[in-house]
Amino acid sequence: MTETQVEIEALASLGDVAAADWDACACPEAADGGRPEDPFTTHRFLKALEDSGSVGTGTGWQPRYLVARANGQVIACAPLYAKGHSQGEYIFDFAWAHAYERAGGRYYPKLQMAVPFTPATGRRFLTRPGWEETGAAALVQGAVQVAADNRLSSLHITFCTEHEAGIGERMGLLRRYTQQYHWYNRGYADFDAFLADLSSRKRKNIRKERRTAQEFGGDIVQLTGDDLTPAHWDAFWRFYQDTGARKWGTPYLTRDFFDIAHETMRDDILLALAMDDGRPIAGALNFIGRDVLYGRYWGCVEDHPCLHFELCYYQAIDFAIAHGQSRVEAGAQGEHKLARGYLPVTTHSLHWIADEGFAQAVQQFLTAERAAVDEDIEILTSYGPFKKTRSEDE
Repeated sequence: MTETQVEIEALASLGDVAAADWDACACPEAADGGRPEDPFTTHRFLKALEDSGSVGTGTGWQPRYLVARANGQVIACAPLYAKGHSQGEYIFDFAWAHAYERAGGRYYPKLQMAVPFTPATGRRFLTRPGWEETGAAALVQGAVQVAADNRLSSLHITFCTEHEAGIGERMGLLRRYTQQYHWYNRGYADFDAFLADLSSRKRKNIRKERRTAQEFGGDIVQLTGDDLTPAHWDAFWRFYQDTGARKWGTPYLTRDFFDIAHETMRDDILLALAMDDGRPIAGALNFIGRDVLYGRYWGCVEDHPCLHFELCYYQAIDFAIAHGQSRVEAGAQGEHKLARGYLPVTTHSLHWIADEGFAQAVQQFLTAERAAVDEDIEILTSYGPFKKTRSEDE
């Protein structure tokens, strides 16, 4: 049997590959007009990052999108970037960089196969149906080859699926286990049905927080699709700048990103806003997947007790229940999410390091880290808000 020849190239712009070809690999499940599993690897999302200047020259995220072709057809692709820092990744390797450079190496630039600024689990080996095995192998081999040819220190594939983590590990990549907090819909009819699953104390606390949040003096609205207007993005940009300045120093996304997203992605977006006499004073931005709601950004221009919890967590749960979604991913970190019904789950990443000695040291670290993550998840889950027995009401 003749082996299919696969050609792979790294592109500096997503404009060099047709949206239909990219999305045939990134979201084939949406070919019938439905939603993608998640919107973050779609051509429109990644192109919005590029066209808005959120990635590219001067950002430390230089696009090197991988595209694999066989018989003239795009069979696989991946969002790949040359990184000049470790910001906006949420799988933290700062300690690795410091150790590498203390040993006399140059850690940056490195390669990152990821969705910039987006700690959401999803496919990173984007393959056309029927080309899964060949496409995944081509992408991993191609990314490693790009790193090796350019004498880069490392390649990092972050927030990949558990299945992809297994593929990469079998191909010799280092596998890392980290954690996030997700809310799961157990077939709840409404928010009260969710509360009924909680212990009495946690249930009362959430009800109190929701009442407190509503006392800010205005209304809370959920907006998506054509209900969103440019004025809403003017308001959210102010929120985003405030939060970004406090968390990162400089916001990752540019103002143009929100305008482009409004034009190309507003059906993928849920904006929960607190309105005071028609004026937005706080908001939370979510992206809508086929079965998952992804919480991304929050901000405000006025501080009100519990409004953050309401807009970011409880409004997301309300939406997921109303639309039959199975899960809410509330982003990176945050043990405070545990008391609000979000449970710790394992997330996955893959790593290739050029220096064999350093790779061995990292592998030893990852083995110890996995044991610690497993233990943390077990302990944190035991402290979760859910009833431990059917009869528990304490």
